[in-house]
Amino acid sequence: MRKSILYFCLIFSLTSCQSTKQGKEDKTSSTSHMEEYWSRINRWIQKQTPELAKDINGPASAKEIQALEKYLGADFPQSFKDFYQIHNAQNAHSDGIMNAEEFLSLERIKDEWTVWNDLLKGGDFEGITSTPAKGIKNDWWNAKWIPITYDGGGNHICLDLDPAEGGNYGQMIRMWHDDDSRELIAPSFEAWIKTFVEDLEKGEYIHSDEYGGLIRKDEL
Repeated sequence: MRKSILYFCLIFSLTSCQSTKQGKEDKTSSTSHMEEYWSRINRWIQKQTPELAKDINGPASAKEIQALEKYLGADFPQSFKDFYQIHNAQNAHSDGIMNAEEFLSLERIKDEWTVWNDLLKGGDFEGITSTPAKGIKNDWWNAKWIPITYDGGGNHICLDLDPAEGGNYGQMIRMWHDDDSRELIAPSFEAWIKTFVEDLEKGEYIHSDEYGGLIRKDEL
């Protein structure tokens, strides 16, 4: 009996250590990827549109991210936290870098989310549903849809922290204020950023004064 208990404790200890080590490795890997992506974004901006460099914010602190999580009642994916701890997106209302949409800082995420949440609490969406892609809930708006971009007209790309069956926690979705479609943009925040960086480097984006930021060439 004593040997069995000792054996169980040993196995538990080894498993716990492996889990902790894996967690540290996952965080290190995520941080490394986010640093690489920001480095590539900054390099492209400095070369192609240096006037936008001044609009990229400095890092957000872990305390600021935790405060926003508490305010939203959210638990951000590690990749999101790592990304924002390098640069807190861009200055409010500056030329949009995400296909002419403002890449929201933590402060602006809070602002836009609060607008939608006040409407939700006020009953504005009662009895209204959307027509979502697979893996997205059919709410008009959901308090776990965290606005990450803003187009100036009430529309966002959101971090979805409450997916439907078949969806992924942290998937990126398109939210329209006046259209019932809810599109899947990317399976994760990291996948969304990765695609954006690769498209930048492939020459898919140019700066447009008319559209107010970086815009995909195929949308001109």
